[in-house]
Amino acid sequence: MSVTQVIQSRRFPEPAAALRLIKPITWFPPMWAYLCGAISSGAAPSGHWFVVILGVILAGPIVCGMSQAANDWCDRHVDAINEPDRPIPSGRIPGRWGLWIAIAMTVLSLAVGWQLGPWGFGATILGVVAAWAYSAEPVRLKRSGIWGPGLVGLSYETLPWFTGAAVLSAGAPSIEVVMIALLYGLGAHGIMTLNDFKALEGDRQTGVNSLPVALGPARAARVACTVMAVPQVAVVALLMLWDRPLHAAAVLAVLGAQVWAMRVMLRDPKAKAPWYNGTGVLLYVSGMMIAAFALRGLGGSG
Repeated sequence: MSVTQVIQSRRFPEPAAALRLIKPITWFPPMWAYLCGAISSGAAPSGHWFVVILGVILAGPIVCGMSQAANDWCDRHVDAINEPDRPIPSGRIPGRWGLWIAIAMTVLSLAVGWQLGPWGFGATILGVVAAWAYSAEPVRLKRSGIWGPGLVGLSYETLPWFTGAAVLSAGAPSIEVVMIALLYGLGAHGIMTLNDFKALEGDRQTGVNSLPVALGPARAARVACTVMAVPQVAVVALLMLWDRPLHAAAVLAVLGAQVWAMRVMLRDPKAKAPWYNGTGVLLYVSGMMIAAFALRGLGGSG
């Protein structure tokens, strides 16, 4: 029996393909953001380890994993063009198993979110709604190069940061925490735009109007760099205003390193975007943690 026949006759998902479906590599940003929120809350970690660990797992493997499964199911026709070896178009996740996995993980997300109290459960509902609104018809915000990356950036950075701070402090985070979390979520729009480069051809053929499709790779890359940098400049300014000069200097330093990486990427955006998403994003999230410790010093939530 040929490999093709084995794939076509498969009744159940291949375990390795099921893991690939929920994309572990994408879990890090929301997990990190939740930790940033927990730290920025100012709450002592002792006595809160359960909600810290549960929240990190919820933000990453569960909610983010669910969003990836939902996206792959809704994008199966696009992936057949861009990446035919992906779990669903390749047949290693047969039939409607991709949809069933996404639905099961949606239910699991809500069940685990319930354990984090009203703030955690409310945030989980928002995350689940955002995931399906991004990928699924008739809303499918992914079609927009503005609203799609914006929603993902806010869902990956702002929402888990806010959630971590709210759960740890058992109340609404301070305005300072909200402002910094929002700025980093807005900046992540640029990261998501660069991530769209890998799907350029399939997006063009299937009517997904991402910024690389709408503007072309060169202009889209310049827009993405600007969108990433400007909120970080605002973070530096706010930290200076809040009398945190050392933290502001550290965030400015990692921004300077990102600017160097941006200049490298802009020489050949389509080829270098994946490299930047490894190099520049690491610097970006380092700045997030620096800012979280600065907020902790301000006294956390109020």
